[in-house]
Amino acid sequence: MTEVLFYTHADDKLRTACQLSAKALARQMRVMILTADPALTDKVSRQLWSVPSIGFFPHCRAGDKLAAVTPIIVDHVAEPVPHDQVLINLRDQTPPAFSRFQRLIEIVGLDEEDRAAARERFRFYRDRGYEIITHQLGESRGSG
Repeated sequence: MTEVLFYTHADDKLRTACQLSAKALARQMRVMILTADPALTDKVSRQLWSVPSIGFFPHCRAGDKLAAVTPIIVDHVAEPVPHDQVLINLRDQTPPAFSRFQRLIEIVGLDEEDRAAARERFRFYRDRGYEIITHQLGESRGSG
């Protein structure tokens, strides 16, 4: 069954996605970062080119001819994905076919709209019997 992890109180969701991708890469795991739209795909791609400051993380889009040998796929298109190891979801909705991945990572920001969407996804996974592991990244602001 897919391992579901929520990283909450992220002050910068894109930076967090890059950091978690780096951790997975260090463990020789392949990553799919699923974005909401082409603009966000481009933004994540640019960030992966500049993090770390002395290098970059090899990545491409799902349809690229090198996708089969590239460790990080960044795309707003959910298929095709040439691996099933780690899925980082940057969408507000539950990603399609998430259960084919070994690990699903949800990153939750600080704004209330993002947190409300994350609560819906959390309930979706929980109600289907997935064990959920939660990591709090920063301090919470107020109650909620």
